[in-house]
Formats: sequence, C-alpha cells, structure tokens
Amino acid sequence: MRSFILKRLGLGVLVLLGVITVTFFITRVIPSDPAAKWVGPRATPQQIEAARVELGLDQPLFIQFGKYVTDLSQGDFGKSLRSHQPVAEELKAYLPATIELVVLSTIIAIFVGIPLGVLSARRKDQLVDHFSRIFSVGAVSLPTFWVGLFLQLLFYRHLGFLPLGDQLSTDIKLLYEVPHITGFLLFDSFITGNFVILQDVLIHMILPGITIALYPLGLVARMTRSALLEILNEDYISAARSYGLPEGLVLWKYALKNSLGPTVTVVTLSIGYTLVNTFLIEAIFSWPGIGSYISSAVISLDYPAIMGVTIFSAIAYVFLNLVADFIIALDPRVRT
Repeated sequence: MRSFILKRLGLGVLVLLGVITVTFFITRVIPSDPAAKWVGPRATPQQIEAARVELGLDQPLFIQFGKYVTDLSQGDFGKSLRSHQPVAEELKAYLPATIELVVLSTIIAIFVGIPLGVLSARRKDQLVDHFSRIFSVGAVSLPTFWVGLFLQLLFYRHLGFLPLGDQLSTDIKLLYEVPHITGFLLFDSFITGNFVILQDVLIHMILPGITIALYPLGLVARMTRSALLEILNEDYISAARSYGLPEGLVLWKYALKNSLGPTVTVVTLSIGYTLVNTFLIEAIFSWPGIGSYISSAVISLDYPAIMGVTIFSAIAYVFLNLVADFIIALDPRVRT
C-alpha cells in the first residue's frame, strides 16, 4: 500500500506543479498591466513604474516564477490588486460559506442517493427502477446553472416561499447581531443560541444546496445501484436468503455494506467537483463564498486572486483524489 500511495502522491505533486506553472504564465501573457491596477486608474507613470518594482514585475519572468513558487510553499498566495490584502486571508474569509454549501450538498447526495440506489437495485427493471435511472441521468446531465435559475423561478417567483439568494435576509441583518466566531455561520449561530439566524441561514441554503447536490446525488444513486446489482448475485447473498433472513436485512446489512467501497470513492471525487461547481452557483444565488470572490476577481482582472482560487481548487482536487486512492488501496486487488 505504501508504494501505491507514494506513487499517487508523486503524481499529485506533478499535477499541482503543472497547474501552478500554467496558471502563472497565462496571467503573464494576458494583455494587462497589474502595476496599473495596483496603484489605481489615476496613477502617474512614475507611480506605475514604482509599483512594477514593488511587485517584482521588473525582474525576468523565470525569477518571478521562482519567487512565486517559493511564496506558495510558505502559504503566501500574493496580494489582491483590488484590496491590497493577502489573498490567503481573503480566501479564509470567504471559504467557510462555500464549505457549508459543499457539506450540505454532500449530505443530501449521500442520504438521498444511497437509498435511491438501493431501492432501484431491489426493484430492478420495475417502474421505480426506471424512474430512478431517469432521475439519476437527468441529475448528472442537466447544467447546474440552468437548474439554479429554474429553482429560483419556481420557488421564488411563482411559489414565493423560498428566498431568491444571499445568505441572510435583509431584515435579519438589520435587527440581529450576526455572530463572527469561526466564520461558519451555521455553527456560530448555533453555539451562540441565535436560532433565528440559524433558521434563516438554513432556509437560504435550500435552493443552492439542492442545486449543487444534484450532480453527486445522481452519481451516488447510479453507483450504488450498479454495485448492489453485482453483489446481489454473489453466493453469500443467496445463502443468506436461503436461511430465511428478511430481504431488507440481507439488502441493507450484508449487500450494501460490501458495495460501499465504490460509492465512497465516487462521493469523495464528487466533493472535488462540487467544490468547483459551487463557484458558479454562488454567483447565481449571491452566496458570499469563494464563487462571489472569484467572480469579482475575474471582472476586475485581479490576477493574484484568480490564481489563488485556481491553485486552492487544484490542491483540494488533488487531496480528494488522494483520499479516493487511499480508499481504493484498502482493496489488495488494486494495489500495484
């Protein structure tokens, strides 16, 4: 197992180096002047030249790249051209709201997708199975931005009982003191006893949470069904049935337990996709997370912020792939 994990770890490091290299040189090729954005629109040529020296843009490109990699190894993503604040600190401020959405969507995917896959496998080729497969394919295939806009149109415009977006209602922001302890608003409002804020946040999370959860939900349901159908033909399942054990006990205790390996792997990998996919959904629902941060950075061509979010996403993806590889490596048949 050690050689298997070390090999995957080495590949992950190579992927990160590739992402860092490509991201860095693309931002240097795009026609724009970071120094001018650093000092503002009314800067004099002398101020712009001083900013180029301050930002190290007067040095050769490979020296800039070497310094950037060195700073990254110390957790320094550079400074935002808009706010002049460290990008790492801004990511810490915006990240909790994104993590809350990712965790909620993962919970929905697991607690809806697995039972749906089990029910589909149990009723193979019946109406429930057909519905489950159509739903799973649709959940994976539909563009998430279209789903988000459709849910806004349905539940806000026509039904009128769910908010359009944002993390809190305007009246809640005005009438209550919003707690800031860990940055995770759900946790902070719970430990401080602000249950009005807690309820309002949960209501605002429904639409974006469901939108983001659709893709991993479809994957989990399909993978659970496929793995179960394969296991239900095993001899030990037939033996358990011959002993007269209830079908539900055979299905949920024996079959499902041995089919969770592929499902857990899919869930782990889908979290990485969900983390990146949430950026677009946050922009649609005005959610104050990384998605809103990167949207503002793209509009203003804030290259350090764009690079920081890109590299952070790559790190998260590589880490989750390593977790999935570790889960796979628990099966000795796949070790090399």
